[in-house]
Amino acid sequence: MSSCVRALVTDSSDERAGVRLRELPVAELGDGDVLVAVSWSSVNYKDGLASRKDGKVARIDPLVPGIDLAGTVAEPGSSGLAVGTPVLVHGYDLGVAHHGGYAEFARVPAGWVVPLPPGLDERQAMTLGTAGFTAALSVVALEEHGLPAGAGPVLVTGATGGVGSVAVAILAARGHAVTAVTGKPEAAFWLHSLGATSVIDRSALDAKRPLQRELWAGAVDCVGGETLAAVLASLRYGAAVAASGNTGGATLPTTVFPFILRGVSLLGIDSVQCPIERRRSVWGRLADDLRPPALDALATDEVPLDGVPAALQRILAGQARGRTLVKIS
Repeated sequence: MSSCVRALVTDSSDERAGVRLRELPVAELGDGDVLVAVSWSSVNYKDGLASRKDGKVARIDPLVPGIDLAGTVAEPGSSGLAVGTPVLVHGYDLGVAHHGGYAEFARVPAGWVVPLPPGLDERQAMTLGTAGFTAALSVVALEEHGLPAGAGPVLVTGATGGVGSVAVAILAARGHAVTAVTGKPEAAFWLHSLGATSVIDRSALDAKRPLQRELWAGAVDCVGGETLAAVLASLRYGAAVAASGNTGGATLPTTVFPFILRGVSLLGIDSVQCPIERRRSVWGRLADDLRPPALDALATDEVPLDGVPAALQRILAGQARGRTLVKIS
């Protein structure tokens, strides 16, 4: 391989700001003993924040963003995997404090690597990506809490986003009646095609009253803030919400009443530091019983490496829908 690779790099010393395509020496790819030839990555909201000087996400400078990637093993290191094995990597410090997926090669610790399960190719793995994995964790958490199929409507907020859209598809395929919440009424047909039973505008959620009519048998919240407060206030007795996002704010303006008067549960979902064995297990299920039947429909856009900066701007502006894939090579 060449001594340099094509990569998108954000560098605070660059007066032009933003993320720029450049040649990066292989020696600067970072610590780790597994070298992955990257074929696909994806665009996530966190990637958009990592590309901004004021995003408060990037912890090294310069940085190759890209919090997930799929490709093949070029140098196995201590992983025990053969050269050419399809793998995926996401979470931990990838794309935040360690160079990420927006490069032709990535060097990572062996403990971050997930062998691609049978039934998923590299493109499909990134159609799911970090967002799909987070959605799967959310569904698993709700079902482990006791949510059975047919228990009643399950709410999904931020439904046109990466996590939300995959959650809609997974829940619907598992027999749940899904109510999708969105601020994009033009996306209603698409959400129905993913399996949503009904689609409501986000303005219908009321966070002003600490307790409201009991509506939802469970919920996946990708927004946080007042939206999460409204969800908590309208869960049925004993129900739970799996929360993973904060695009609507990091504060939670609620009271103890949903918890102590209705026994509801707030299930925190973390995909970043999720232990590798659980990570590999959930990915195995994403290739099997958690696989969305409309998997290809979730990939609404595909860009080459030099198209990523514009895609990052779109996701930060709230203009993205579903999953945007990045074709690296």
